Amino acid sequence: MNGILSLNKRAHELAKAKEQNRILRTMKLSKRFAESLRANDTLPLKAIPIETMQINLGKVCNQVCTHCHVDAGPDRKESMNDEILDKILEIFEGSSIPTMDITGGAPELHPRFREIVKRSALPGRKVMHRCNLTAIMTRPYWEIPDLLAEHKVEIVASLPHYIKETTDKQRGDGVFETSIEAIRRLNELGYGKEDSGLILNLVTNPDGAQLPRPEACMQIEYKRELKERYDIGFNSLFALTNLPISRFLDYLIQEGQLEEYMELLVNAYNPKTIEPLMCRNMISISWEGYLYDCDFNQMLELKVEKTSPQSIFDWDIERLENRSIVIGEHCYGCTAGGGSSCGGQTA
Repeated sequence: MNGILSLNKRAHELAKAKEQNRILRTMKLSKRFAESLRANDTLPLKAIPIETMQINLGKVCNQVCTHCHVDAGPDRKESMNDEILDKILEIFEGSSIPTMDITGGAPELHPRFREIVKRSALPGRKVMHRCNLTAIMTRPYWEIPDLLAEHKVEIVASLPHYIKETTDKQRGDGVFETSIEAIRRLNELGYGKEDSGLILNLVTNPDGAQLPRPEACMQIEYKRELKERYDIGFNSLFALTNLPISRFLDYLIQEGQLEEYMELLVNAYNPKTIEPLMCRNMISISWEGYLYDCDFNQMLELKVEKTSPQSIFDWDIERLENRSIVIGEHCYGCTAGGGSSCGGQTA
């Protein structure tokens, strides 16, 4: 019975992704994303050598955030199996790809998270952990910050705002206070402190259908406010645009703001963001082992172009580094204003 329920849920997920793709494709926009690329002679958008292998360990999470493009939560069961994970680690260990980027859900909830960190932290490589700050404060995962510090893992942690009400509105009641305690604990280990070699970057998303403010200005503000209010610190602030997919797309439709938000993105299109787009030098691997240009395409079930390997079991880095990127109207989210990527604004 559980197998049937899982298959039914997966079928529902695929149908939802297909419907969200249809909505975005058939919208009456003042300009399509392909037209914007063509105007700057960047169509097709081409990949460059892979610098980051990003693995999504699944949709299991201890939080339900309103802006989550993964649609993750405590009720989700999707988790990367051993066969897929073993293949990924084999490929990464045998490659020269500089960075392993571990995401989810809450990736530390995966039963092999600790092993992934240890095996990926090879000499000359960088490991990144995308952290919601609250999972590491629960007893089953209490020692994970020490593991991350031992292997000098770069932490990218979500903190929508330095105001409790704003953060809890996005991420759930009580999340803010737990997040502050988590940052304080990471600071005690050396994270976020100059010359410690332990990098703690924070991520903020706008509350609702608007673009983030300039990242550099927000970073100064966040550093000042978090230091004065809570005596905590961090290295850099990443300001990300909310992408019109998954849970946030549902929100836009419910609020009747989808057309207005999409036109906001279209009108803010910035050609300077194209060259550093994360999809060009990344490969994103789903919990099922399929290959995508980015985590956002993954949530819309837009695999890499059909002439490229589709699965981790068909891995061919030369072909992947010569592929064209699969695009859609949601890509305006990464090219609006200062741009948006897993590393913050790009222009």
